[in-house]
Amino acid sequence: MHIATPTLRHVFLRDMLLHAHIGVHAHEYGQTQRIRINVDLAVDDQPSEDGVDRLDRVVSYEPIAAAVRHIVGIGHVKLVETLAERIAASCLLNHRVASARVRVEKLDVFADAAAAGVEIFRERPSS
Repeated sequence: MHIATPTLRHVFLRDMLLHAHIGVHAHEYGQTQRIRINVDLAVDDQPSEDGVDRLDRVVSYEPIAAAVRHIVGIGHVKLVETLAERIAASCLLNHRVASARVRVEKLDVFADAAAAGVEIFRERPSS
């Protein structure tokens, strides 16, 4: 696991609530379910030596959120694991992202549990 260091920062989305076409059971097809997504990216840090705010030196969370919304909206997916893998792969397309931790939770599966889901951790392959 990558921890924040002087050359690494974390960019994250916390508790993104969406409606997804997801599940393997017959009753899950043709309707959406509430899901919660968390994304934590370890990103190569490029601190500004002149102290000037510059978007080109950071990984912006806006395109990450847009990518998550797009991936969720593509269509029915059977497994939360598949959805998490697709999100992580999308994040790792950015060359500055060293690793991605993605959690996908279905919120209405069990009456006696807040959520059920999966969390994965993926690292950029070594060149």
